[in-house]
Amino acid sequence: MSIVITDDFALALARAPIAAAIAAARLAGCGDERAADQAAVDAMRAALNALPIKGRVVIGEGERDEAPMLFVGEEVGAGKGPALDIAVDPLEGTTLTAKAKANALAVIAVAPKGGLLHAPDTYMDKIAIGAGYPAGIVDLDAGAAENVKALAKAKGVGTEEIGVCVLDRPRHGSIIEALRGAGARVHLISDGDIAGVINCTKPETGIDMYLGSGGAPEGVLAAAALKCVGGQFQGRLIIRNEEERARAAQAGIEDLKRRYDLDDLVTGEAAFIATGVTNGSLLDGVRYANGAVHTHSLILNAATGTVSQLRMRQPVQN
Repeated sequence: MSIVITDDFALALARAPIAAAIAAARLAGCGDERAADQAAVDAMRAALNALPIKGRVVIGEGERDEAPMLFVGEEVGAGKGPALDIAVDPLEGTTLTAKAKANALAVIAVAPKGGLLHAPDTYMDKIAIGAGYPAGIVDLDAGAAENVKALAKAKGVGTEEIGVCVLDRPRHGSIIEALRGAGARVHLISDGDIAGVINCTKPETGIDMYLGSGGAPEGVLAAAALKCVGGQFQGRLIIRNEEERARAAQAGIEDLKRRYDLDDLVTGEAAFIATGVTNGSLLDGVRYANGAVHTHSLILNAATGTVSQLRMRQPVQN
């Protein structure tokens, strides 16, 4: 029997990223990335275990950075209710949080069992755009300039009106040069490529495309968001050594050169929820005022097409 994720159920799931965001925000600016990440993990795990679900983590905290984990394969929930695949990033932006910089998030995506790709903890080449364009208008295997020109033509504007979000990393030097050479406006971010992909769906950000390499697990989370609101996503795993090849094999991935699109990464109807930890372009951060903690969350539900924002005020727990 298929499972439909209702809006009420998606709202209940929001307790997990909200709890993680509050826990991480208490350590914002303290300079300890690991402590902030561990606080978010512990809070999200406790919140998930209180929910009436039979959840299995298919995307968890990354081993690459030796981070504390909601580990892949971990079972969460009260053991009753729907069987779900769960992808989590309890703190996307550990460095951002440690330095009290903008755009840190607590993120979760869920789908009926089997609905999310179990992506290994490797890097992934990615390209993403928002909704409203013909299928295949951009191509992961095309050059950066070619994709900018194609998107500008489809949008009916000059390339100088196309904004592209790119992680500010040395590995992206040639991409940035090509984008600027084509006349595009490049929005560099220090961390947080999930938010970077989602911003492609929000015209007010001035970002039309996300391009470059980042974590494969984050790619699945971002794809879940796009699945809910529309858009296009293509990705391909980057396998650099035998250890990463083994991770892919363990995840059941045999074709290491496969190009994944949105429906390959998220095959079922997904829900995506993010809560702001620090203030950012997507969400406001956790704020304390008058004995209460205020949170801001984005809830996306592909099953119903609902896009909602949740602002909560709850008493501070001593």
